[in-house]
Amino acid sequence: MRALVQDRYGSCSIRSIPAPVAGDGQVLVRVAAASVNAYDWHVMRGDPRFARLSIGLRRPKTRVRGRDFAGQVVAAGPGVSSFEPGDEVFGDAGQADGAFAEYIAISQDLVVHRPSALTPSEAAAIPLAGVTALQGLSAVLPGHTVLINGASGGVGTFAVQLATAAGAAVTAVCSTRNVELVKSLGASSVIDYRHTDFAADGARYDAVLDLVGNRSLSTLRGALSPGGTLILSGGGTYQGGSLLGPMRLILRAGLTSRLTRQRISILTATTSQKDLSTLAGMAADGRLKPVIDRTFPLAAAAEAISYLETEHARAKVVITV
Repeated sequence: MRALVQDRYGSCSIRSIPAPVAGDGQVLVRVAAASVNAYDWHVMRGDPRFARLSIGLRRPKTRVRGRDFAGQVVAAGPGVSSFEPGDEVFGDAGQADGAFAEYIAISQDLVVHRPSALTPSEAAAIPLAGVTALQGLSAVLPGHTVLINGASGGVGTFAVQLATAAGAAVTAVCSTRNVELVKSLGASSVIDYRHTDFAADGARYDAVLDLVGNRSLSTLRGALSPGGTLILSGGGTYQGGSLLGPMRLILRAGLTSRLTRQRISILTATTSQKDLSTLAGMAADGRLKPVIDRTFPLAAAAEAISYLETEHARAKVVITV
């Protein structure tokens, strides 16, 4: 099969490799579409270097890139009870990766049936970004005020919709070209960061979800109400390599959280079948709509990662197989 293979940090290429086989509790899926996440370029670059403790010191532990996918089950391994050949599914391979390929073998616990209301590309756009937004906003209640920094990105576009669906009043921070997009997703108000600093107007929020990592911890905390919650979820851009990257802000937040009444949540999303099912249900009844910026063919998967990394892509970037 064809797949995007990486043998060292800094580069990857499309090659022919043996197709995987469904093992115990796994399904083999013929991939129709996969989506790109910031996670993918971080692994491709091996950046920040601190992350190599978990993804591989000298080279990536996994050779085929990609987490999110949608496709059709073509085989079920021993012990699989929830799926059979012909089922349309989508899911997240987690750090096992392998989605930027023609086939992927994955645990049945990490996939769900694809609603007929979603195309494969739309379904592939959901898993990691959708679950990150869902878990990050789990404590948001009706009537809460929520600031989302990075509202037009992959996680941000889901976060705006999920916070709105929860009954919160959402203030979205994005660039000029994305103002109308985030308004259409349900934001009550929008701050164009090219013209206005969200920290300058004195507004305070019940929750601040930071998806960019470009503001200081004190600035982010300053936008919180006294009992508010700050949710941090990575961010950062590639600037030639770093030791800690966005982890610097997260590590500082972990220390500060012990000394303040404000709650600081460091979000490490873990995809579950339960959360995928929740998102699938919301997408099926129209409460959640994946937004796709661009699509690339599998042959251009490396370019898709580069586009997400360097071009300030809005919403999701999808690879079709």
